[in-house]
Amino acid sequence: MSGDLGPGGRPAVTTSTARPEGGGRTAPGSSPAPARQWPILLVISGAVIGLVVTAAGAFRAGVVVVGFALLVGGALRWGMQSVGMLAVRSRFTDVITYGILGVAIILLALMAQPDPLIRIPFLEDIIHFSVR
Repeated sequence: MSGDLGPGGRPAVTTSTARPEGGGRTAPGSSPAPARQWPILLVISGAVIGLVVTAAGAFRAGVVVVGFALLVGGALRWGMQSVGMLAVRSRFTDVITYGILGVAIILLALMAQPDPLIRIPFLEDIIHFSVR
């Protein structure tokens, strides 16, 4: 396969890619697959629970649970050396992405009409401007 060169003398097929920092297994290889990927399963489970609560009629509570699931993902990515498939990019990028999305989802859920629990004037202006 090392002789298969594409245009420009580059390999025709990528033979290896670097895994994200922390992208190793979280449990030994002898463990079953779900045990090796428990961090992402925890975050996905939290998001699914939030979506089920939202579908059951408690919009604000369900969306806040989804936001907290993302914040838990960010905390796991920051605090653990190996998080399996929860590691998508570099540690810094993952933590910032999970954190910003989690906080934004929670803030928007708390600002949702009717009867918002918090008021953030500049965010209200942005939302009203984009909806018009």
